[in-house]
Amino acid sequence: MANIKSSKKSIKKSKNRRTNNISKKSMLRTFIKKVKKAINNKNKALAINQFIIMQKCIDRQSTKGLIHRNKAARYKSKIFKQIKTLTP
Repeated sequence: MANIKSSKKSIKKSKNRRTNNISKKSMLRTFIKKVKKAINNKNKALAINQFIIMQKCIDRQSTKGLIHRNKAARYKSKIFKQIKTLTP
C-alpha cells in the first residue's frame, strides 16, 4: 500500500474509473446483444429501434474515449449491414 497521501488518492480514483469503465463497456455489450437478438428473430422494426439506441450509446462512449472511434464505426456498419439484409 502507498504511503503518500496523493498516491492513496490516485489509487482510489483509478479504482473508481475502472469500475465505471467496466460498467459502461458491459452496457455497450448489452445493447449490441439486444440488436443481434432482434436480428436473429428476424424482427426488422425492433432491430432498427434497438440499433438507434445502441448507436447513441456507442457514439457517446467513443467520444469519451472508452472505445476507439474506428471500433465504434466498425460495430455500427457491421450490424447495420445485417439489418439491411432482413426483409420487412
